[in-house]
Amino acid sequence: MAIRTLKRFFFSCVTIFFVIAFNFFLFRVMPGNVETIIAKANTSEAVKARLLAEAGLDQPLLTQFGIYLKNLLTGDFGEAFYNYDGSSDVLTIIAGRLPNTVILLLCAEAVAIVLGLLVGVICAQKRGSKLDTGLLSGSLVMYSMPTFWFAMLLIFLFCVTFRIFPTGGITTPGTNYQGWMHIQDYLHHMILPMICMGLLMIGVYAVTMRSTMMNILTEDYINTARAKGFSAKYILLHHAIPNAMVPMATIIALNIAAILGGAIQLETLFSWQGLGQLMYEALNRRDYPVLQGCFFVSTVAVILVNFIMDTIYGFIDPRVKS
Repeated sequence: MAIRTLKRFFFSCVTIFFVIAFNFFLFRVMPGNVETIIAKANTSEAVKARLLAEAGLDQPLLTQFGIYLKNLLTGDFGEAFYNYDGSSDVLTIIAGRLPNTVILLLCAEAVAIVLGLLVGVICAQKRGSKLDTGLLSGSLVMYSMPTFWFAMLLIFLFCVTFRIFPTGGITTPGTNYQGWMHIQDYLHHMILPMICMGLLMIGVYAVTMRSTMMNILTEDYINTARAKGFSAKYILLHHAIPNAMVPMATIIALNIAAILGGAIQLETLFSWQGLGQLMYEALNRRDYPVLQGCFFVSTVAVILVNFIMDTIYGFIDPRVKS
């Protein structure tokens, strides 16, 4: 088991290295990069040469890549072209926005998992019934909805029409709440984007749970438990659902990448000051150092989550160890 984990860690590190390399060379070939901007600047050649030297672009490409790797290892993500939240240091900017995204995604994921598992279990028990068809169809419709369209629909209903929730932001402008009042205000702003993201993810969990439960409920050990006289509730809670959670763990890990992609649209529409909105702002400004840092953090997060989930998978399902 330890050797297998080390192999996974090694391949995860190799993947991260290729991500770093791709991340570095991508922003050197994109239109509007720093070198192109400096070359088109209306100034003397001496000033252009000085600007290129300050940006480190006067060195050979491989030398630049070596400097980039060294800076990453020391936590230096570079300087942004613009100020964000009063800072131009890329790492500081990302560190300030990342907690908002993590809190939103974790809460939305919890909503999706709980509701998805509940819908999946009910559909498996009532398979073939109108309830099964209705819940499954509703979950798939929610899953197929575009993120931006569903978010705008919720904003129109709950922010404009009924005015239950604020239209955006993480806190109420012009206020200086402290302590519990600040937490309440923060949660009040988070509820709608959290529900929006959670509902959009229910479908994949519901379908997976339903399919897995239907297979498990026909297994021999389930029939043995019934023959021993255990109640349906006991069999469901102690035998069926725990075994059905094994493939769900993989789906949850793989879904992280899709969640991060949807966060860009969702955070932009709800003006949620997280990593997704930061990427949108940087893209509009062609602030490539910030985009480079955001891509690096998000891709490394996906790789690490999958590595962690793959590692603990052996503890969830002991059969994998053999």
